Amino acid sequence: MSLENRIGIVGGGQLGRMMTLDAKRLGFEVIVVDSTPNSPAKQVGAEQIVAPLTDEAATRQLAEVSDFLTFEIEHINTDVLRELRESGIRVNPSPETLETIKDKLNQKRFLQGWGIPVVEFSEVTDRDGALEVASLFGFPFVLKSRFGGYDGRGNLVVMDGKELDWALEKFGKQPLYAERYVRLEKELAIMVARSMSGEIVTYPVVETIHRNNICHIVLAPAPVDIKVYQQAENISREIMRHLKGAGVFGIEMFMTRDGEVLVNELAPRVHNSGHYTIEACRTSQFEQHVRAITGLPLGSTEMTVPAAVMVNILGDRQGKAQVLGLNEVLKIRNAGVHIYGKAETKPERKMGHITVVADSIEEARRNAELARSLISI
Repeated sequence: MSLENRIGIVGGGQLGRMMTLDAKRLGFEVIVVDSTPNSPAKQVGAEQIVAPLTDEAATRQLAEVSDFLTFEIEHINTDVLRELRESGIRVNPSPETLETIKDKLNQKRFLQGWGIPVVEFSEVTDRDGALEVASLFGFPFVLKSRFGGYDGRGNLVVMDGKELDWALEKFGKQPLYAERYVRLEKELAIMVARSMSGEIVTYPVVETIHRNNICHIVLAPAPVDIKVYQQAENISREIMRHLKGAGVFGIEMFMTRDGEVLVNELAPRVHNSGHYTIEACRTSQFEQHVRAITGLPLGSTEMTVPAAVMVNILGDRQGKAQVLGLNEVLKIRNAGVHIYGKAETKPERKMGHITVVADSIEEARRNAELARSLISI
């Protein structure tokens, strides 16, 4: 390996933590910017600059000590990333791609402009505009924040006019858009990677199961018809042809009751729906991202087991994090436990995950849900 072995990551949460583990295994040094002292990434060997993710000076400082620059979250300063890239810093995925994706309305327009199937949507600028949307889409419809939403935050299903007024008050002055409410059969996701040279590889299509708009379970591979599987894979490759930069991308999709696949959201980074790849694929999404942004060859995305199920460990209380039940969980066959090292827990905060591999989805899910029932943080 050349002496260019320093990776800078804007963000030191659980994604940065798991990226750090694989980067260091490949011989890279990792530096992160994160506002939380002793961040999850720092705990596993990354150096840390303690500062907010949007801090321009901290991002420039990170660039000065890094050979390759990337990020684990969209809600960061894209202007400074663009300036750094123009000055010769290798930033991946590209700041332009990040800029397009972080504004979810522009993301929808981008996808629609390239003929990618998406749920019907409309900008909402005021109450009158929201009423026009209600007339166009009918109730219920989905009201969404253009910026900053994740894990179900920033999305509200509006059932009637009374709820519309409540939703508009709750969002306040946030820029909004609306989507037609679609009755789904399943939610799907796929991780896709692109190398510096433009090679594109796809991971298996997975099914994601949500509760309260937060991903709880991922089934790999997705138990869907081969036509749906191929449709999702083809759409993901078409999207990648229009995005810039190297790295791993997460693509969330809806499968309608008619078997149609619609794109929900893009993430220009490693993603919760790809955590199963650590135990179940030849190359994890985290190693793949490191390979992609540093110019190394992409690895195989082949699954090494027939089935895998990932379950998120979400906080169920407020206070100091304490892992309970680990001894019992580790007795479960083929269960891989990942604790993120967050000091404070709170309801529905992602505190860790468990992946179980097995000979069938049914067996893997049964054991994964058992494991989840035994642990709390």
